[in-house]
Amino acid sequence: MKRSEFQFAVCVKNKNYAAALELRKLYQVVADETAAKLHQIRVIDESGEDYLYPEEYFVPVQLPQSAEKAIRRAT
Repeated sequence: MKRSEFQFAVCVKNKNYAAALELRKLYQVVADETAAKLHQIRVIDESGEDYLYPEEYFVPVQLPQSAEKAIRRAT
């Protein structure tokens, strides 16, 4: 799956980032082609801001459109 095709990812690792990332939590992904080339992913973390993290810390997920709309309304 190309990075630009997904909008959300689940955190599966948070070593050195325990305050910023919660394991098993769904995070919104911000498209960043430069970061992708460096094996990084940009997500909106617990601070409410977008930051780069190692891409292996996340698994991309495809949500049903109704779930994606509900999440976007809630934020």
